[in-house]
Amino acid sequence: MTSSNRSPAARLGRTVAVLACLAVLAALAALAQADIVQKGNLRVSASAKMRPRALPRTGAVPIAVSVSGHVATADETQPPQLSELTIEINRHGHLDFAGLPICKVRLIQPASDSRALAACRSSLVGEGKFFGTITLPGATPYAMDGRLLVFNGREHGHQVLLGHIYSPHPFAISFVMTFQIESHRHGVYGTTLRADLRKALGTKRNLTGIEMTLSRRWHFGGRRHSYLSAGCPAPKGFGSAVFPLARTTFTFAGGTQLSSVLTSTCQAKG
Repeated sequence: MTSSNRSPAARLGRTVAVLACLAVLAALAALAQADIVQKGNLRVSASAKMRPRALPRTGAVPIAVSVSGHVATADETQPPQLSELTIEINRHGHLDFAGLPICKVRLIQPASDSRALAACRSSLVGEGKFFGTITLPGATPYAMDGRLLVFNGREHGHQVLLGHIYSPHPFAISFVMTFQIESHRHGVYGTTLRADLRKALGTKRNLTGIEMTLSRRWHFGGRRHSYLSAGCPAPKGFGSAVFPLARTTFTFAGGTQLSSVLTSTCQAKG
């Protein structure tokens, strides 16, 4: 029977089936970008995505990369303190900070998010959210959450990222976590962002979640620049590629580490 001879109910049923298949494929594609790892009672869920997905086969264009991670325990008890956070980015992504203004820690610590932006907006390369807890002597831990601003900075002559965290409630909290930037010539991951959180968090605070998007474009030296640029590593003859976009590693007090490899898909142009 041809499609023109099918009854309206049959055509409707076929359409619904097709839409259901597309929904399942979309859900699977989303799941491919997320990962949940657990060790003992400790659990970390992480995800990453890249925009746009259509990228040149050769060369690179500006992109935005979003990475998130959330810490929990299987029995809902308080997780151990997060002491280090590492984000590794695929070597097909390139960092560029030529001509980008530098933000200094003293300008944003302590400061509200509005004051931090007033002082260092020209250095802004990303933003997001954070989640955590504060434990005071004799009190039950309570939740804190707020805005994360990421600024281009420099420390001891080296380029860094300054993650400014501010929460206005239940009372104002402000601190800065510094991401050291490491470049690698070999291997899957060409750039590592590493933050030692022990000094930033102290003994009372704990970071249980972070959502961060890196994206910034500017003009310098008569050229357009992007903080992150990338191409699509699809071989000739293939229109797309699945590749490890990022790897996150959460290190906790006591030495426990949980790592996630987060994949993405790109469409090759050219």
